[in-house]
Amino acid sequence: MRAPIKPIPPKPSQYGIDPSLVKTRIADLPGMTSVSLKELFPDLPEVIYPGENGLAKVRQAAEEALMKVDMSMIKPEHSVNVLASHHGFTLLGGEPYAELLKAIKDVIEKRTGCRDIRLRAGVGMRFRETEEYIKRYGLDTYYNGKATGVAPVDQGIPIETEIGTLYGIKKVYDADWIVHAHHSDVREVHFHRQVDKAVKPFGMSYARIETRSTYHQNLGPRGANFVARAIFDSEFVQKKFAFAAFLNIAPNGVVGVDVDNDLYALNDRVTFTGCQYYGKIMTLFGEIDECIAALDFPCPVPYVFSAGVIYANFTGANTDLYDLDAPLPPYTWYTEAFYGKRGKPLLKDIPPVNPAIKMCVHNYAWTGYPSAFFAEQIPTVVVGQEQAELFNRDPLNLNYMDYATVIKSTEAAMNFAYRATGTRKVIIFDGAMGGINVSEPLAELLTRKAPAVSERVDNELLPKWLRQRGVDLSVLNKKVI
Repeated sequence: MRAPIKPIPPKPSQYGIDPSLVKTRIADLPGMTSVSLKELFPDLPEVIYPGENGLAKVRQAAEEALMKVDMSMIKPEHSVNVLASHHGFTLLGGEPYAELLKAIKDVIEKRTGCRDIRLRAGVGMRFRETEEYIKRYGLDTYYNGKATGVAPVDQGIPIETEIGTLYGIKKVYDADWIVHAHHSDVREVHFHRQVDKAVKPFGMSYARIETRSTYHQNLGPRGANFVARAIFDSEFVQKKFAFAAFLNIAPNGVVGVDVDNDLYALNDRVTFTGCQYYGKIMTLFGEIDECIAALDFPCPVPYVFSAGVIYANFTGANTDLYDLDAPLPPYTWYTEAFYGKRGKPLLKDIPPVNPAIKMCVHNYAWTGYPSAFFAEQIPTVVVGQEQAELFNRDPLNLNYMDYATVIKSTEAAMNFAYRATGTRKVIIFDGAMGGINVSEPLAELLTRKAPAVSERVDNELLPKWLRQRGVDLSVLNKKVI
């Protein structure tokens, strides 16, 4: 057994407890180990980050890709908004995404002579989050004071689409050109189901709350994806769209940078890699028979990472989130609305939350996202009174602690979980890069199950997933990623 991988460190934020209060990381406790993702799935791609000179390699990959894309539409006298989303800053510590945003500015200046380049960084429910990221990664200075966070409650702008008037955020579109700077990790596959994932920010990060709410509440997973496509396809957006630049991510790290003037071509490639690589991890997670899930990452509860997969996806790992024949996952806001007062789904089409999760140990995770559902469905212990009080003060989590209990230390919380559940299998959502931090019994199970999972995904599941999305296997031959 190898030593655990160093977790992503706590970060100062108004949405989390002070880093000094995080006394112990779950990975540092006795019985914890790590498993290399490349050992589990040898066909995972080689990564440029993490690794030696990783950020320099991200910069090199970004510059090489950006030098090949058409920027002839951008003139020296024009203005450009580089559009970012908050989730990119939580990937692998955030530095690779920040480096991509810096490279985009530099190459546009170099190739076009344009100097009026702004950064517009969208958010989810935490309206001030990207302001923290902009300062943390020095983007306010790098963009010469022209970097700002935008929220879904900011002033809107009507966008006429083929399905009617929808609303974007005015600051997103107040330039001559926009550059869509995003990433290929699957993130909320329980919501978008890997359908038009590359287009999704046009109906989310870049949209007013009246429009983006169709995604969560009105239409549900799968059904709402056409809203983002309708906005992107509108004449208003198409006249401003210059190109897209994506940080290409696999579960084990940054693979490269993919840049294209054709967002739908890029979307096909994102769909392929999202199904192929992340599909194997998620299918493997579905093989876990019982475990304690430990949250230990600077993100809201559902967004903490393990092997490139967020906790919200793990709560649905008892189902195939990629199979579009399955109408509803165990968790989304839309699904949650169909749960009764006793915490049980009222529709037979809604599967239960992953029964393999016997308990959740909340060692370190942020507020800012409604998470009471998770504590209601899964027995939860929260480490430290300070963290419990933080959730009690959060308007989105006023009921979280109604379903959870407080234990004063990490060690005591884990000992309680061991006794209460009877299992020693632990999966840690702490953002470990290149591998996964787990307990020794779970490491043995994952290692034993991985070969059969890999074969099943390659020969059975992946062809079905791609067929459902109209993506041909030849898509990767159209562009080197």
